[in-house]
Amino acid sequence: MENSDIIYGKNSIIEALTSGSREINKILISRNIHTDGKINKIKELAQEKGIVFQFVAREKFQPYAELNHQGVIAQISPIKYMELEDFLETKNHTNSSLVILDGVEDSHNLGAIIRTCVCAGVDGIIIPSRRNVQVNATVEKISAGAINYIPIIKVNSLVNAVQKLKDSNWWIIATDASANDNYYDVKYNDMNFAIIMGAEHAGVSKSLLKISDYVVKIPMQNSFNSLNVSNALSAVIFETLRQKLMKDK
Repeated sequence: MENSDIIYGKNSIIEALTSGSREINKILISRNIHTDGKINKIKELAQEKGIVFQFVAREKFQPYAELNHQGVIAQISPIKYMELEDFLETKNHTNSSLVILDGVEDSHNLGAIIRTCVCAGVDGIIIPSRRNVQVNATVEKISAGAINYIPIIKVNSLVNAVQKLKDSNWWIIATDASANDNYYDVKYNDMNFAIIMGAEHAGVSKSLLKISDYVVKIPMQNSFNSLNVSNALSAVIFETLRQKLMKDK
């Protein structure tokens, strides 16, 4: 990770948390440092703002050995995330689309997904605050600038976010290799929809599959059925665009 991706030192992180001047992805605190008033203040402010903090082994700080980090580092985002409520209120959504990422942990995949979504006209991307890669300098670079053209929505609970979308008349389409229906069997026109993509090995979580309106798969021609998640998304999302363009003719 580049140093441009972090804020380090107790006072600097407290200032960033207090002022809200930087979008913080996660705070790492060394297990080997003494917990004092400033560390407690960092934890308190992080909890108030819903920012993840973790106590980690000393080895996690080895790449920053030359920095006076005082045993605490905040990983920051180059963009400001959008709230789901704000997204839903920004415009009158008609045949709008979202992509929801569940457990995608590779920065290169996220960057490629963002680029694909912008090219296909997706209206926003939802990521969870835990167990998913956050937007960092690598993601920004791989997206080739596309990150500046689409809202990235960070939520604490994907289940709650999906339920909120359903309550707002959005249809939820989850992808799963064992599904009965193919992704092109769904008629994506005339509805607001969100497509859930899971990690390459774990897939979409059972809790999200359970509350989805559709569960679809990408048919494979042999037993090798593990597409890169960004490639899998491309197949699905450009089918939705194809249907939209055919309707508009």
